[in-house]
Amino acid sequence: MKIAAVQMVSTPDVARNLAAAARLVAEAADAGARLVALPEYFCLMGQRDDDKLAIAEADGDGPIQAFLAETARRHGIWLVGGTLPIRATAPGRVRNACCVYGPEGARVARYDKIHLFAFDNGREHYDEGRVLEAGSEPVAFDAGGLRVGLSICYDLRFPELYRALMQPPCDVLVVPAAFTHTTGLAHWELLLRARAVENQCHVLASAQGGLHENGRRTFGHSMVIGPWGEVLAVRAEGEGVVAADAALERRDAVRGQLPALAHRRF
Repeated sequence: MKIAAVQMVSTPDVARNLAAAARLVAEAADAGARLVALPEYFCLMGQRDDDKLAIAEADGDGPIQAFLAETARRHGIWLVGGTLPIRATAPGRVRNACCVYGPEGARVARYDKIHLFAFDNGREHYDEGRVLEAGSEPVAFDAGGLRVGLSICYDLRFPELYRALMQPPCDVLVVPAAFTHTTGLAHWELLLRARAVENQCHVLASAQGGLHENGRRTFGHSMVIGPWGEVLAVRAEGEGVVAADAALERRDAVRGQLPALAHRRF
């Protein structure tokens, strides 16, 4: 199956972001992709963290979720909807939710980001926990014979999440993200390739990539990585699509030649 990652430079305007997402998903689908992933915060990169609260939707109901469902149905694809804010149980909080839709437009999975990003180097300061409520459960789904595991951005630093997703083993791990330029330059590709090698599967990483209207700079480098850790396709910055074939024969060859998953003891 051909898989594709959409890279965006999202803005504080939801309508503009949805129009860009529609155009880029169509580009991916027209190129033959059957599994397409949007980046984290594809629908909004606000001026402030709490801008998410104003557009938060009820679970299963709202214009952003309707857009994702219709886009998947229109193109007959499996669409990993980056993330969008879904109302949490706690007041003043939202879940950073990754909703997945199948070729008929029905939702097939929802994963809420478990690990919430915090970073302060004296120049940049981020604390997602101020607005987000953390999820708690790993989520995987079936996409036309592929087992696909979900994760979001900062989750990438926690290999135990991916081990949990490998029971039973996934064929593709998806990572919608909005890595900062600082942390991405240091660790993004390193971590993605490590997760691919550890779990001997494809990794599909869809990123925000560029200078946003709110002044934030994200690292980009959306990519598809093979089960041996090889980068199959990458886009450095700016809007675009990267795609590659998630060949099960390649996965089987890697796992057969070096049966590390079978040798696990924990």
